[in-house]
Amino acid sequence: MPGSYLDADEVSAVRARELVEAGSAWLLDVREGFEWQAGHAPGAHHIPLAELGARLQELPDDEQILVICHTGGRSRFATDALRRADYPAANVAGGMDAWQSDGAPVVRDDGSAGTVS
Repeated sequence: MPGSYLDADEVSAVRARELVEAGSAWLLDVREGFEWQAGHAPGAHHIPLAELGARLQELPDDEQILVICHTGGRSRFATDALRRADYPAANVAGGMDAWQSDGAPVVRDDGSAGTVS
């Protein structure tokens, strides 16, 4: 796969935001639908963890993938599975809780302010 990928299998929420805003990473949110609807990171892509295996064709094969959930547990599981399948994936430590705590925006699909649930 072409491109420059992270050596680490985990990044901070601050670093994840920098990479996403720079267009250097593809943010994958693996939370449930109700969590996504309450609020998510701008530009994130939503594939619930339970659907990930059946939707791998939706993932880019030429970009760094950063995986996020609420606090980091589900995204760690997804990251490990993606890395075993040779995807350049890294977990966002602390998940959306850390994302929001670090002052990063959380939005709803309509662009209005969202919350982490």
